[in-house]
Amino acid sequence: MIIKKDKSEIQNFLVDAANYKGDCEAVYFPESESDILIILALARNLKQRITIAGNGTGLTGARVPEGGIVISMNKMNNILEINTAEKYAIVQPAVILREFQNEVTANRLFYPPDPTEQDCFIGASIATNASGAKSFKYGPTRNYVIELRIILSNGEVLNLKRGNNFADGNLLNLISESGSQIEISLPDYLMPNTKHSAGYFTKINMDAIDLFIGSEGTLGIITEAKLKLLEIPENLISGILFFNNEADALDFVDDARSQSIKHRMAKDENNINARGIEFFDFYSLQFLKEDYPKINDNHKAAIWFEQEINSESEEFLFDKWMSLVEKYNADIDNSWFAMDKIELEKFKNFRHAVSSKVSEFVAQKGVRKVGTDTAVPVEHFRDYYFEMKKDVAANNLNYICYGHIGDCHLHLNMLPQNADELITAKSLYARFCARVVELGGTISAEHGVGKMKRDYLFNMYGKKNILEMARIKKILDPNLLLGIGNIFDEKFLIN
Repeated sequence: MIIKKDKSEIQNFLVDAANYKGDCEAVYFPESESDILIILALARNLKQRITIAGNGTGLTGARVPEGGIVISMNKMNNILEINTAEKYAIVQPAVILREFQNEVTANRLFYPPDPTEQDCFIGASIATNASGAKSFKYGPTRNYVIELRIILSNGEVLNLKRGNNFADGNLLNLISESGSQIEISLPDYLMPNTKHSAGYFTKINMDAIDLFIGSEGTLGIITEAKLKLLEIPENLISGILFFNNEADALDFVDDARSQSIKHRMAKDENNINARGIEFFDFYSLQFLKEDYPKINDNHKAAIWFEQEINSESEEFLFDKWMSLVEKYNADIDNSWFAMDKIELEKFKNFRHAVSSKVSEFVAQKGVRKVGTDTAVPVEHFRDYYFEMKKDVAANNLNYICYGHIGDCHLHLNMLPQNADELITAKSLYARFCARVVELGGTISAEHGVGKMKRDYLFNMYGKKNILEMARIKKILDPNLLLGIGNIFDEKFLIN
């Protein structure tokens, strides 16, 4: 096991992709569970806080330490098994998602979770319940976690298998590998009926494994995961559609979304049933225009969609999508369709390009973006979207808006040019978070809470429910070592 204490060697662990900064005494690099148990015993003895570090791709400060030590999972990075017959994989937590996806695809299988940043660790994607473009059809990471092996801060080990241990109403019993029993009274707060990744998952009669998915390194350390895989689709049809009128783009989405959900409920795979629907506003397209000559200044919005097809349905489904394209006045001459692997890869790059372009802009200009991760129920989406745009424009802030419109989940990134504009942007961000709560939505649909959003989570759930989350943490982490400051402020852990 490697231990690093020299600040020049551990700088990468003191910051994340959102430029949230912290400090620590040392970074430990365990190579096995026995190494982790040694680190935990030392931390308990010295009463040192522990932050579990993923690959630094997060946007909430969750992996950034505020004192104590860091456990980097980098060395535990093996794909232990891909079972093509039973369609599952067993991995260690530091397997990089992109590499895992490639290996799974090489075995003619499919792992649906598809966050924009594919250089994340799979363990971190489980810890944040990550999602992405394909979540419109397939849901978040939670849906593909079959088993977890977790070490608690007191050294006890949990082996959780989906379907094996359910709560009795709100009472959940866990039994560790050594036979110790842990009884948890689950809180009764209701989670929003939207795409959602903020706070501890709770539900009447819930599966025990779901409590740990999305817990952001605060309840235990994931050392191994068994993941569900699917049959790889025979083929895909994908399109990037440009619209000269934003209202036409939104109408197209409403129709494609409703048809997809209806056909999915009916298990009708031979009709319109998108696995992803993504949105790019006018300003997003301006960021991309230099690299994609099909974009012109008349284009006020673009929509990316993708659907799985087979040889029998290909022509029929292409015609179905084309009828929607024509109905909502897309710019057919400049729109772009792909039905082979080379073009599909170009489309994937297009979808991810806007995020990297924004990062480049922020770095070059020395500014800091302030971006939303909110989602609202479909009936409130348009009102909320236009409210955001109106407020940002009224304050003369530069911005772009893009993201997972199929899930009513967009990233509005404000790009302040100076300190005063940054203050304004943060004020607007707080207003938007308050508004989504009023509308029954979530302050974080896919990035988690970390340290940067915990005040907004407090506003979403209130003191009573945050204290309930803290109570669960104190049961599972009685030494109060893991991820202190993530999800909620440590003041809620004081008796």
